[in-house]
Amino acid sequence: MNNNAGEHSSLTQTIIQLVENKKPQDVQQLVNLVKEETAIAESKIIKHIIQLQSQGKITLKPLPTPPPQELSIYLKTRDAYWYWITLILAATTTITAFTIPEDAYPIVYIRFLLGTLFVIWLPGYSFIKALFPTEPPIKTSSKNLDSIERLALSIGMSLALVPIIGLLLNYTPWGIRLTPIVLSLLVLTTIFATVGVIREHRSQLKETI
Repeated sequence: MNNNAGEHSSLTQTIIQLVENKKPQDVQQLVNLVKEETAIAESKIIKHIIQLQSQGKITLKPLPTPPPQELSIYLKTRDAYWYWITLILAATTTITAFTIPEDAYPIVYIRFLLGTLFVIWLPGYSFIKALFPTEPPIKTSSKNLDSIERLALSIGMSLALVPIIGLLLNYTPWGIRLTPIVLSLLVLTTIFATVGVIREHRSQLKETI
């Protein structure tokens, strides 16, 4: 009984000292620091940290929620919203391109707006997601800069991909017409986005191992 009390007191002191000296940003960092200092099991350390937090003796960010193991469940999380938004925009643009006539004012402006996004952003965005699912190729100092870099790369890549698609279609029986161009962009965007979300899920699983 005394041994347990002594261990409990020693662990409490160790945790408080590490919080004051090392200033960990979250629970996971503190757990790793305590494991380096003691031979106590991780589950016991986490339980003790939670107890100290509930008593108000320490304040830390909670442990990050690990991503689900199954891709089907991951697709229902907030991290996969970009995937569904991409597919919805691509599908909606395809539908409007085939259903709204060019002289149907003012509804045709919806077609123009979606068509612009479909051509200069979606293909490149999904392609960049497939190549760099979690971080842009050049690490920046903030998430805002990361978003700006990804946006710029997406537009640039779209402007590179679309002419290539048109060039390839020119050597096919379908030629450069509305239907083959729209369907080609839809297929490519869907494939790139699907590869991107799969790689993103796998990357997040590796980070938790």
